[in-house]
Amino acid sequence: MDLCARAWEPVLASFATILGEDLYPPSRRRAGGYQPQRHLVSVTGELVSGFVNVTFDEHERAGEISMIAVDTDAQRQGIATRLTELALDEMRARGINLATVATGGGPGHAPARRTYELVGFTACAQVWYAKLLDEPAAGGRR
Repeated sequence: MDLCARAWEPVLASFATILGEDLYPPSRRRAGGYQPQRHLVSVTGELVSGFVNVTFDEHERAGEISMIAVDTDAQRQGIATRLTELALDEMRARGINLATVATGGGPGHAPARRTYELVGFTACAQVWYAKLLDEPAAGGRR
């Protein structure tokens, strides 16, 4: 989780800049909560330098890269690209013919977008909306 927090710091900072403190307070600036079916890990020396989590829907012949992170000290060395390629190889080995990955459009996600485009993913436009909801009144209703 420490690696994830370091690797995702620029992404989480860009969300904070775009959404502001009200919509994206520090309490939401953490990575985690994923339940992948497969973890692939990069080791540099004796330290974990990156990982990719992959989920599979073999019935639909679809797979998704659900999270990828590379430690800040190991970035720009091709590790994310190699992890992405390994995830795609795992999908092929399972008979999957559709691979997907989602990432943000902000500056913190620019390295991820470069990696996915480098290995041949096609970008599909998507808009993600955020809205801060008021706290419910006492008694649970507004």
